[in-house]
Amino acid sequence: MLSRQDILNAITAALEPEDFVHALWEGGAAAFDRVDHWSDLDLMIAVDDEHVAETFDRLESCLRSLSPIARQYNLPEPAWHGHSQRFYQLQEASPFLMLDVVVLKRSSQNKFLQPELHGDAVVHFDKSGVVQTEPFDWPALKEMLRARLETLRVNFDLFQTLTLKEIERGNAIEALGFYLGFTLRPLVEALRIRYRPARHSFHTRYVYYDLPADAVKRLEDLYFVAGLAELRDKQAQAERWFDDTLAAIDLEAIIPI
Repeated sequence: MLSRQDILNAITAALEPEDFVHALWEGGAAAFDRVDHWSDLDLMIAVDDEHVAETFDRLESCLRSLSPIARQYNLPEPAWHGHSQRFYQLQEASPFLMLDVVVLKRSSQNKFLQPELHGDAVVHFDKSGVVQTEPFDWPALKEMLRARLETLRVNFDLFQTLTLKEIERGNAIEALGFYLGFTLRPLVEALRIRYRPARHSFHTRYVYYDLPADAVKRLEDLYFVAGLAELRDKQAQAERWFDDTLAAIDLEAIIPI
């Protein structure tokens, strides 16, 4: 089976000689020094603006030289982030070793290089000084979170009845769906604002690394529900915790800028 390093070595050898390819780096688990047996391979490739399609051609030719491509998905464009992104699983590699590849135009102002959000890029080559830490706008985040907290407060109180009425009706699936979306999701966001404000919008992604261990353990208990009676109790617990969390958030202390 192909290893992570096998794939990285081949891609580097294929792309580094190309004049239109400027840099290759890893994000994801590698950027947080958390690579394990189940980690995928998050690659960022910066290229001349007019060579995005050609870069994918070179990349896919390289991958096919290693293994048949078992599965591929091209993110429809324009993508939310403004770049071109494709996913690959190789027949001769672990299915967990999926390649998540973003090809960025060199002129792009957003290259996912803010350490507060994306960790510290692991650079495999950078021929043009492309990989430069991007500044994080803490004052803008603080102002945005002021408004966001008020929205969370109003919407949370407003929509708890959606869960409760479906509990009363005995509609367990609908009750659980509303509980996950309108009780736990805003609770997780409030916790993130308190403990990791830059990543407030990441929902449950990386909660095991971003939140205190005792908060994660408490969340686990709220997420696993055995039936309607337990759901009613856990909804009440989550509601109290949400109120306590909002009361504990002091943006001036969390973001002293």
